[in-house]
Amino acid sequence: MRVKAILSFLAISIILLSMLTGSQGCANIMPPTGGPRDSLPPVLLKATPRDSTLRFAGKQITLVFDEYVDLDDYYKNLIISPVPKNMPAVSRKLETISVRLKDELEPNTTYTLDFGRSIKDVNEGNIYKNFTYIFSTGSYFDSLEFKGKVILAETGGVDSTLTVMLHRSGEDTLLRDQKPRYLTRVNPKGEFHFHNLAPGTYYAYALKDESGSYRYFPSSDVLFAFADSAVVVGSATPDLTLYAFVAKKKDKAQDEPVTGGNNRGGATDKRLKFSVNLLGSQQDLLSPFTFTFQNPVRNFDTTKIRVSTDSTYTPLAGSTKWESDSTGRKWSFHPAWKPNTLYHIILEKDFATDTLGYQLLKGDTVSFFSKNTTDYGKLNLQFQNLDLSRHPVLQFVQNNQIVASYPLTTTTFTRELFLPGEYNLRILDDENQNGIWDPGSFFGTRRQPEKVKPLARTINVKPNLDIPIEIDVNAIQEAGTENKPGINRRTGTLRINQ
Repeated sequence: MRVKAILSFLAISIILLSMLTGSQGCANIMPPTGGPRDSLPPVLLKATPRDSTLRFAGKQITLVFDEYVDLDDYYKNLIISPVPKNMPAVSRKLETISVRLKDELEPNTTYTLDFGRSIKDVNEGNIYKNFTYIFSTGSYFDSLEFKGKVILAETGGVDSTLTVMLHRSGEDTLLRDQKPRYLTRVNPKGEFHFHNLAPGTYYAYALKDESGSYRYFPSSDVLFAFADSAVVVGSATPDLTLYAFVAKKKDKAQDEPVTGGNNRGGATDKRLKFSVNLLGSQQDLLSPFTFTFQNPVRNFDTTKIRVSTDSTYTPLAGSTKWESDSTGRKWSFHPAWKPNTLYHIILEKDFATDTLGYQLLKGDTVSFFSKNTTDYGKLNLQFQNLDLSRHPVLQFVQNNQIVASYPLTTTTFTRELFLPGEYNLRILDDENQNGIWDPGSFFGTRRQPEKVKPLARTINVKPNLDIPIEIDVNAIQEAGTENKPGINRRTGTLRINQ
């Protein structure tokens, strides 16, 4: 019996083993499960030809890693300098990435292949960041460097999707007709750094290039920056700051929501439609009352509008001046608002006619209370190192939008009434003194944009208390943190508790 039991056990074991090995032979290769998650990027085991090869004369580069690798959008990630006329063919198989060069290589030239974020492992997607392969067709490597920063002129912030380009010539036509000589990326802090440059004179530009053409045209509607003068790359090349701008903005005008009165209607409703700018059915004491019409207004008859503050609807004494914006869609008036007062704006049905001939079907009345003075805070800002010769304009920013701006003629800014809230502060150098930021222009005029500096302070305005605040204009926010609150080491967050 003992022998039989042993034989039965062996037979069952053999059957189970054969089933197990058979099923494994048909299964897909799967990564092991359980245990710690792989968080390490691939490791380069071998490069053929080896990295940093001199007298390179081949067409093929092979990179072997310690695990299966994948290529992520290499056409956008891979930067080759000097920039080739034709992008190489890049492929991957298991642990290997192959690069086949298509262009004839220049003699005595140092080439770099910066893979950016394109190489990652298959299983976990861990990225082998900023791997750069270098070779030279000569007997030496070019070793000069050039670095700097790109700042968004309109906000003082940064954009890490920009590319910095170096051209050999400063002619305008080269920007639209030829690729640059060298390329590099901008990091999250707005910084760029060229390595392995040949000595010489270059012309520096920055471009938001989503097409991969690395060309800039007069009609381009993308971020662009240019240096005022040539850059001479040598043993001690000074750092450069470029200011990016969009020369031609897209039309962002959109129809605004329709509110109020009997002017509501469906898509086929042929009645005059407008919205008003009330804050929770209250009028801001610091702002005008504004009608925003769905279509531009052809005729706006102020004699058919009455403004009243009593129950008898008696018009206010004096004239009520209405003004239109350049589009004809916005009409505003800004009286000296009485705090905490009920206002009525009485509209006759034909007070306005838009470009489609639409009017109200009948008269309408917009009623609202003005806010009280106790709803506001007080501002008392003292600026240090403020250069008044640059015609500074103080900008108050919320959610990346300028909500108020004031030209500064002294180093003190005070307001008895200011709308409560948290604000980022910026200083605009308003060169032409028109009160707004102006972009630059490259082709022909080569005019730099006006510059905006984000201040390293976020203020939180609250009602009823007043604390004077000193602000050093030279203490700008670190690039890339312009949307984060400024920190006070003692209190955590700077606040003006009014």
